[in-house]
Amino acid sequence: MSDTSVGGPVRLTLTAKDFKTDQEVRWCPGCGDYSILATMQSFLPELGIPRERIVFISGIGCSSRFPYYMETYGVHSIHGRAPAIATGLATTRPDLSIWVVTGDGDALSIGGNHLIHALRRNVNIKILLFNNRIYGLTKGQYSPTSELGKITKSTPVGSADEPFNPVSLALGAEATFVARTIDSDRKHLTQVLRAAAEHNGSAFIEIYQNCNIFNDGAFDILKDPSTRDAALIPLEHGRPITFGRDNQSAVVRSPSGFGLTVRPTAEVSPDEIVVHDETVADPAYAFALSRLPQADLSHTPIGVFRRVSRPTYDGLVREQIATASADVTDREAELAKLLNSGDTWTIL
Repeated sequence: MSDTSVGGPVRLTLTAKDFKTDQEVRWCPGCGDYSILATMQSFLPELGIPRERIVFISGIGCSSRFPYYMETYGVHSIHGRAPAIATGLATTRPDLSIWVVTGDGDALSIGGNHLIHALRRNVNIKILLFNNRIYGLTKGQYSPTSELGKITKSTPVGSADEPFNPVSLALGAEATFVARTIDSDRKHLTQVLRAAAEHNGSAFIEIYQNCNIFNDGAFDILKDPSTRDAALIPLEHGRPITFGRDNQSAVVRSPSGFGLTVRPTAEVSPDEIVVHDETVADPAYAFALSRLPQADLSHTPIGVFRRVSRPTYDGLVREQIATASADVTDREAELAKLLNSGDTWTIL
């Protein structure tokens, strides 16, 4: 770590090593969390923010060990409540860069209400949801994102629950920044983290993360070189949405007039292909994108779905406090003037 200055203000220069703690990383060998941790430690120096102004807040689960491994401030909080704690911190400390690390169970089961309200309020926090579609810490029960019919220790004849689509859920809560990425794609993960850090407001990132012990291979279709090109739909702002080897597939409007669908590129005209616009104010477009994946994860978009501007909850609260404080000062001044004005009555 060093400070550099070239004829201007001092800028903090950090490296990935500066964000590594002396704690033993205690995830199962091969866990996708290692890749996410390494990417985050390598990315944070880009921000040029002192470590004491960065905070990681987690709930309960494998992913929630994250704060122990980041040489920043951190809170390993209680089950599902990390967004609520982060909201309080963001409201009182606008100088901090606040990151919430959570899992599909922690965020979408016991923490479901806290998550959606943090997103709808547009609190200036960054929420990383590690989605491995299983409960890992408690040894392999089905989670809110496990597929229908999933056989686990808690569902020996198959899950009867329809799974959440986390991106759809975030968009339904009117989140102003919503994205999806993959643990093993370090370049893409870094790009998404960078975009989230630049966003003023709630940023929600779903990260597909492999649990090689209890749900190994859940995202192989998106990682295997023989299948990923046909399954992954990269989203790039301002570019037509095409994918596959030689861009043989394209996203177009559904013939029914509702939603989006995938067609062979050769069978549609160029003007039929949807050009991705992450700044569309109405979340309906981004929501339609989020509904493209099939149960087997074919046709899965990754990238930034939505990025729009809206006043933040914490900013509005601070404005209210400032206004109220100014009003109190004015009233106190008027009262002092009255008390010190001498006699206010006349004797006849």
